[in-house]
Amino acid sequence: MCNYFNFFCLICNKNLYRMKSIKAATYFVHFEENGYTELNNLIAEKQYSSIFILVDENTHNCCYGKFIPNLIANCPIEVIEIEAGEINKNLETCVGVWNVLTELNADRKSLLITLGGGVITDLGGFVASTFKRGIDFVNIPTTLLSMVDASVGGKTGVDLGVLKNQIGLFANPEMVLVDANYLETVSAREIRSGTAEIIKYGLTYDVSLFNKIKNTENLDITELIHRSIEIKNEVVLEDPKEQGLRKILNFGHTIGHAIESYFLEADDKENLTHGEAIAIGMVAECFISSVLLGFSKEKLIKIKAFIIAIYGKVSILEEDFNQILEYLKHDKKNVGGQVNFVLLTDLEKTQLDCKVTTELIIESLKYYNS
Repeated sequence: MCNYFNFFCLICNKNLYRMKSIKAATYFVHFEENGYTELNNLIAEKQYSSIFILVDENTHNCCYGKFIPNLIANCPIEVIEIEAGEINKNLETCVGVWNVLTELNADRKSLLITLGGGVITDLGGFVASTFKRGIDFVNIPTTLLSMVDASVGGKTGVDLGVLKNQIGLFANPEMVLVDANYLETVSAREIRSGTAEIIKYGLTYDVSLFNKIKNTENLDITELIHRSIEIKNEVVLEDPKEQGLRKILNFGHTIGHAIESYFLEADDKENLTHGEAIAIGMVAECFISSVLLGFSKEKLIKIKAFIIAIYGKVSILEEDFNQILEYLKHDKKNVGGQVNFVLLTDLEKTQLDCKVTTELIIESLKYYNS
């Protein structure tokens, strides 16, 4: 895997692309040095009573020291640490953070800064937007996945058991600060996890982005990050509450989330990263697209080969299928008990709200295994 995608193991050695700020609905996404300037301007302008920085043990150890010298504030600063991992993205953790905020006298003029990956970003935004009916928050993503996906778009939330993102709401941060230097603190596996979302943007919205990922000779990760955020922002601006176009961002996630949940719950399975599960979902949903909508079999074969080359092959046994199908029933996009898929008619061309039989879903899992 890593040999084929070796540039992702050395990704932070490249930083050539000049990233300009991106205007979202009610906030900006700022980058690197300019981002810290804008954050400090925000703090000075809003005159916050206190600042709370939400981290997990990993970002506390690896990222906090990189971040804090850049912060200028004339108010108390407190750090709140939670345990790392998707398993802790739940209401119990939220209650713990709400209690700490209360004990430390947070008020409606406080600011919460999320410094971490997708779990910190999703959970932190939810905590902030519900504490005292809403306090300001700023997202500082530290993983590739959170940079290109979780930190942008206004979705906040937590899991209900192993069911992904069942509890949450739409709430925008005051700003997002993306600094690719934080990628130095994460593993190659986490980089590959975030890459799945970039592949998704390429398949559904901008095939030139997909082609850039395949060109490992002249690739700049900062360019991929910036373009991915541009794409997500363009989609969200047109459809902020996921009534139409924004549904394309769910490509690969219907089956992918079910697999991720199953592997998280099963005692005899090693947990998958979000991106690893979504990569499987994209292969399966490309197969379904070829059967239902005539998506090119030649492209299907190439996409599958490309994804397997990056992520390797996960063993999904036929005895696992029924439990994966059970998790599909709880997908938050379902309406009236019907599982809804986003499928491809071609690269950059999607069809929303597709109905897929159980038999075809099983066929798609078998195709992945083949």
